[in-house]
Amino acid sequence: MAMSVVARETVFALRRQIAKIEGTLPERLEAPAPGAPKAIPGKVRSGFPSGIAEKQIPVYAAGSGIETNIVRRGLAVASLDAFLHTGIGRLDTALGGGLPKAALSEIHGLETRDAGAVAGFALALTSLILREKQGLPVLWIGTAEIFREAGFPYASGLHALFGIAPEQLLFSEAPKLLDALWIAEEAARMTAFAAVILEIRGSPRLLDLTATRRLHARAQSAGRPMLLLRQAGEAEPTAAPVRLIVSAASSASRETVAGPLAGSIGRPAFTVDIGKSRTALPGQFTLEWNPDEHAFAERTENSVAVVPVPLRGADPAPASGAVLAFPAVGSPAATSATACDQPSRQQRPAHRSPRRAG
Repeated sequence: MAMSVVARETVFALRRQIAKIEGTLPERLEAPAPGAPKAIPGKVRSGFPSGIAEKQIPVYAAGSGIETNIVRRGLAVASLDAFLHTGIGRLDTALGGGLPKAALSEIHGLETRDAGAVAGFALALTSLILREKQGLPVLWIGTAEIFREAGFPYASGLHALFGIAPEQLLFSEAPKLLDALWIAEEAARMTAFAAVILEIRGSPRLLDLTATRRLHARAQSAGRPMLLLRQAGEAEPTAAPVRLIVSAASSASRETVAGPLAGSIGRPAFTVDIGKSRTALPGQFTLEWNPDEHAFAERTENSVAVVPVPLRGADPAPASGAVLAFPAVGSPAATSATACDQPSRQQRPAHRSPRRAG
């Protein structure tokens, strides 16, 4: 009996230590009031993420008639300053308030061709972050393979579309993934950056649950957001409390004074799916980025294809019985053309001429 109690207390101590590293709080049973029946120990003791409220439910143990308190999980109300608001009410509500500022957030691109959309969405979030952290730069970390595959953001486009000055975005190109993770860990705990972006390709073995826990803990201690961009990677367990799956959406027509301009390409749009959040609520949103106001807008109406449809309609099918480029077989024109096409003896290729003896 004594060994079981020691083992249970050891497990509880390890859980509290892990919860402290992850920035979470363990569930606990409140101490009973003086004179109240003593609760049965060891019934409900486990860890759960931060931001969860506790609700005590009276439960009677079977056959004992003793009332005990069991903790049920429920979403707590966090301060508004703890989240980065996207400006889209439905998305912020589904995320439980928005993206956490002092945490690791994951932005996923399921395919390689989504790398541009993932980078654009990350830059839009960076523009929102820099509104509050003015004067501080943002560090973008990646390997040579990442920047060779997806390229670097264009400096003029940064300022025109997102309002980010070129000197506010710093790049660190690491030769290997291990070096990129080390740079990210060291940069995540520095308050000299407004945010840190780490771009990873695929599902590497080094980016495991332990590595993401370290990144999440560093971001929490510094009180800065860290964005983990994943190119063509599978959804794996990570310490990030939020995972968004981003892809490019069809562009709507450009708005003019006279109305939508037919056949034009409007603002950049993103399809955002919630893959993981503190509320565990699924959802899909189509967001447009306004480069003039540097803000998101949700689009609910039907969109048009990126490649506009021809104004005169579809291309007409060719008429049947059209004259072919070659005459019919057996006709005099075909016979004369065949005779004329034959090369003369002097024009025959050299390798088809008989070899010289000796």
